[in-house]
Amino acid sequence: MSRGPRPHRALAEAIPIAKARGIVQLVMSGPERIFDIAIISKIPVTFSRVMFAPEILATIQQLAEDFKEEIAQLRIIARDKAITAELWLRSKHGTWRFFLVTPNSLVEIDREGKPVVSGQTLG
Repeated sequence: MSRGPRPHRALAEAIPIAKARGIVQLVMSGPERIFDIAIISKIPVTFSRVMFAPEILATIQQLAEDFKEEIAQLRIIARDKAITAELWLRSKHGTWRFFLVTPNSLVEIDREGKPVVSGQTLG
């Protein structure tokens, strides 16, 4: 997946989703950017990367392949129970999918950061 420009429409729609979870800090654009939004709440602090996904209904394995660079960058962020990294994907029709990025897996979560019962996990 090519880097391309920031997904401005997705980012604008992601801000209210993020604000529902805590205080939002946006990151300036640049080649060294590894996340777009920091969500500061009691626990956890979340670093989210917002991306446009042309194939939003793809399997988690395909999405992991399509966004492998972004996932690798999110895995650089030191984390524990108080710090998480997430990949937020938006389709051109406004459909969202959210994934918790761990050192060796992706777990589908809801917009509040909770695991989706029927969600997919790649481990």
